Amino acid sequence: MIITIDGPAAAGKGTLANFLSEKYQLAYFDTGMVYRAVGLEMILSQSDLQDENKALSFAKRLTFPRMIELSKNPDFRSTIGGHAASVVAAITSVRESLLKMQQDFSKSPVFADGTKANGAVYDGRDTGTVICPNADVKLFITASSEVRAMRRYKEFAQKANNTKTYEEVLADVIDRDKRDSERESAPLKPADDAVLFDTSNLNIEEVIKTASKIIDSKK
Repeated sequence: MIITIDGPAAAGKGTLANFLSEKYQLAYFDTGMVYRAVGLEMILSQSDLQDENKALSFAKRLTFPRMIELSKNPDFRSTIGGHAASVVAAITSVRESLLKMQQDFSKSPVFADGTKANGAVYDGRDTGTVICPNADVKLFITASSEVRAMRRYKEFAQKANNTKTYEEVLADVIDRDKRDSERESAPLKPADDAVLFDTSNLNIEEVIKTASKIIDSKK
């Protein structure tokens, strides 16, 4: 079984995907990691994030081991890394270069230890529209920009070196939504056959319960 979970930043995709992958014993693939990896490569090389040739060069050379190595960098999951990922993800040639890597995983999904899995949960943008258009279950998780900004702000507030205010995080969320929805290549939107639900007023238990019902109905 292939499950895709798409939606805007901080909507709760990652939390839900992690739980579902464990519940249904499926491999987990955070597709956003490939863009964060390329974005971080650009930052580390002090390159202009909109330098298409440089970004494409990093995308073509990206391997899973290198991606895992980069994920240990503090900026990989920070707002800096998120911004960089969003910028390089808007470059059509970069998206095309990384697409095959993401699609191939659905053909031979494996767990983190390398053992084979009977399916996968994909967490990330365009998973249901571009990466796995034939997925068995497609979920599109969203929430208001204010709710998503508060979730992200609370995450940052737990970090000792955090200097971001809620207003700054909200501005980042709105800016990222705009870039993702207006990009020429695969703008952010739910697949025609995706199940759309808003998590603004739902806790994680309610989100999991709703998603599980949808998945179980497809089995």
